[in-house]
Amino acid sequence: MILFLKLLVAHLLGDFVFQPKNWVKDKEKNKIKSTKLYAHIGIHAVLLLLFLQFNPIYWNVFLPVIISHYLVDLGKLYLQKKKNKRLFFFLDQILHIFFLGLATYIYSPFKVSIDAILTQQNLLLFACLIFATYTSSIIINTLISKWNPEKGNKSIEQSLANAGKYIGFLERLLIFIFIIINQWAGVGFLLAAKSIFRFGDLTASKDRKLTEYVLIGTLLSFGLAILTGLVYSYYGR
Repeated sequence: MILFLKLLVAHLLGDFVFQPKNWVKDKEKNKIKSTKLYAHIGIHAVLLLLFLQFNPIYWNVFLPVIISHYLVDLGKLYLQKKKNKRLFFFLDQILHIFFLGLATYIYSPFKVSIDAILTQQNLLLFACLIFATYTSSIIINTLISKWNPEKGNKSIEQSLANAGKYIGFLERLLIFIFIIINQWAGVGFLLAAKSIFRFGDLTASKDRKLTEYVLIGTLLSFGLAILTGLVYSYYGR
């Protein structure tokens, strides 16, 4: 595990700390001819050597990581387009981490036990996370859909696409985390913060129906998240 963590920290430093934005743009423009691509790989090589303490016994770790990183980055540069850039960002990182795990396995083979992953506690956690995000979102939309005063509201129409959905996801995830770590004050802080940013604007707009609609949705969202957190806290310990 310590070897994988060393490789992971080196990767995070190389990809996110020591890679300026102008390097990324240069790579996307010049691709295989970009000098920044090779500078980026060079930084990864130096970081790996530092974390592996220049020990020659790790040659079968160092080479697969460096070669795979170069090939994955190169493939991303040629395959990604503007419309799928976000998808390839995450795919790129998943592949890098996969090869870090593979390099660790080559050096020191390990077993991954499915039974150890699919425990009752983990399955309950997974179920609660799904319920707190996607399921709760559908429940809330179903319950308040009969009102929907947002139609025709220009301020709503000008908002970011699906912003409310993802804000709800993050909101309920944070509440769920606060509950299971027994930090109820965090729930209160989150509710107060949302009241300041959201309900202040709604009050100023003098749209009572929209204010009530958002208030009902918020209370349902908080209530479902708190209920989910309490269920996991009781049965998941």
